[in-house]
Amino acid sequence: MSGPEKAPVDGAPAAPAAPSSSTSKPDRTYYTWANTFSILLSRMNGNRNIPLERAYFAAQDNIKAESFCRTCESRRDYLLQYSPTVTFLRDEVAKLGGQLDSKNIHCRMCTADQSGGFHMDHGIMLCANSFRNRGHQEDTMAHEMVHAWDHLKFKVGDDNMKHHACLEIRAATLSGECRFTREFFTRNQWRITEQLQNCVRRRATLSMMARPAIKNDVQAAKVVNEVWDSCFYDTRPFDEIYR
Repeated sequence: MSGPEKAPVDGAPAAPAAPSSSTSKPDRTYYTWANTFSILLSRMNGNRNIPLERAYFAAQDNIKAESFCRTCESRRDYLLQYSPTVTFLRDEVAKLGGQLDSKNIHCRMCTADQSGGFHMDHGIMLCANSFRNRGHQEDTMAHEMVHAWDHLKFKVGDDNMKHHACLEIRAATLSGECRFTREFFTRNQWRITEQLQNCVRRRATLSMMARPAIKNDVQAAKVVNEVWDSCFYDTRPFDEIYR
């Protein structure tokens, strides 16, 4: 899934050189912590160097790619066996004639700002370098599995933005990614009233903004609002919102 390397930005400082395979463990540790502290200090001083940060984290992803994917695959297999939400959605997809398992749930390194994706012909992609922990990966798997169920259950128009807005609303609602603890402790969203609704609207709108047919955030929010009532309250295949 990786794309071509981006050309350096004019005037941007050179990216820190990643340690070679011959670099000793102490040198690699120094490289990691020295650059991490440099980035943190820039943030605290209000002088963030975005190109430098991106180059540093891209270098770290390359170094740790094998480990990231191995961890992602181990968590995937665990969740397919033990997560109530994931196993339920896997079984519901199977009832519609689909199949989701380790053969078409793939762990890959991603360069885009995302944690996963779904395609009817290829299955689910999990961005191994994006997950904070197993809970985050569980939410992502559930999100994409809701998409899989919807594509099997309904006739989704490729160019129908209302259809896609509905899918994003349902996935954000049913996956657990908008539950109160996730919003409160991970995203610093401290609203008490209508926390779930606000989270779902925000995340569905952000997802719609990534589509080429959507011009801006105003249009994305408009499409989400147009289908809100019929999609937010549709909890199929669940009886209710569990997470």
